[in-house]
Amino acid sequence: AEGRAPAEVPKGAPEGAPWGPETPAGALPPGQEGGPGGLLVATLKGKVIYFRYQDLRQKLHPVARELQFTYIPVDAEIVSIDTFNKSPPKRGLVVGITFIKDSGDKASPFLNIYCDYEPGSEYNLDSIAQSCLNLELQFTPFQLYHAEVQVAGQPETVFLLSGNDPAIHLYKENEELHQFEEQPVEDLFPELKELPSNVLWLDVFNLPDSGRRFTAFGCQSGYVRVAYVDPASREVLQSWSLLQDGPISKVLVFALPAPCHPDSLVGATATNGTSGNHSYSVLVTSTIELSVVYRNVLQNGLADQLVLPSSDQYDSVICALVTDIDFDREPEILLGTYGQELLCYKYVLPDGEFRLLWQRAFPSPLLSMEYVDLTCDGLCELAVVCLKGLHILQHSLTQTAQCLLERLRLKVAGLAAQRNLQHPDPKRQDADGRERPKE
Repeated sequence: AEGRAPAEVPKGAPEGAPWGPETPAGALPPGQEGGPGGLLVATLKGKVIYFRYQDLRQKLHPVARELQFTYIPVDAEIVSIDTFNKSPPKRGLVVGITFIKDSGDKASPFLNIYCDYEPGSEYNLDSIAQSCLNLELQFTPFQLYHAEVQVAGQPETVFLLSGNDPAIHLYKENEELHQFEEQPVEDLFPELKELPSNVLWLDVFNLPDSGRRFTAFGCQSGYVRVAYVDPASREVLQSWSLLQDGPISKVLVFALPAPCHPDSLVGATATNGTSGNHSYSVLVTSTIELSVVYRNVLQNGLADQLVLPSSDQYDSVICALVTDIDFDREPEILLGTYGQELLCYKYVLPDGEFRLLWQRAFPSPLLSMEYVDLTCDGLCELAVVCLKGLHILQHSLTQTAQCLLERLRLKVAGLAAQRNLQHPDPKRQDADGRERPKE
């Protein structure tokens, strides 16, 4: 039932009871500074629901309520939603919502950007929902995305909106006027200047400590492009592209362990497109084909393809997520399908292939996923938005505690070994290992 509050989710339960807004368009963390995590879920019929957990008498209670965002007509259909925290030293939460208003003769698309500049209200969702910049669009919007860039040596987060022009539109904050303005996308993203088709999904991956980035996008025509860019010089250093048979639903850039180093862990910095013993790869999901990973793009382009087995057996792949869900510091791939299945893939070394680790059935098609700490216990939960509800999957506390104790045991053993190397046993021994008498 629309608007029904979710049932209580006990700590350690594998899944929360479904909570059902109509047709969720996305689930995204609002990212309140210093506060608990939460989700904004937009419905097709123009409603935005704020979901979070509340700690009452040492029990977690799920709370869901509708946020009254201004300038969204009752007959509007929401297309996409996105949120971000402003890049430091700026403060504040920004919410973007695209929707289409049915005006009778024609459909009118809009982008609403919500941001409160009043001191003390920068992270208050109710105040933010009343502070709106309403922009009428001349194109049909698709994905609303945000990315961090460097502007005059300072970090700045901007909105990127794909449309049916086909083009990517960039919206950047004018701090003096307290509003966002559209600016030419090629000024900050030269790789997005000319597009062959409508972009359905865009991903920007800034390489740590290198000043460079990967930009990947997938189109309605099946066209996929990955660009390696130097933002400082606004130069596209390398670019690769291919054409698949059907529309692309998702593209994601991520670090993958190299086959020649099966025991390596993430942690080294990236300077030339790789991260220590890891290389950067691209996940591409299709609405009609198998989902694939293009491994080590900087070295191999889009030539080294790894197939995710059985990823085409459950109707179209609608959403995807790459994150570490088993605490081994290596990423797993999660695919959500219209066939109501959640698929989890693991990269296996030394074979250098992906295997289906587990799968889980849901009562309706999966539309969106987020891995975020909703309960403020240091563990992330997996939020899955389905056609008929929101599900929260939590880690087993027993297994997590065992993993933590084992990590602590290894840490203590490592510290003890290091201490023994730095301060050897004062007892001196002779050549055959017998203790010498004290002098």
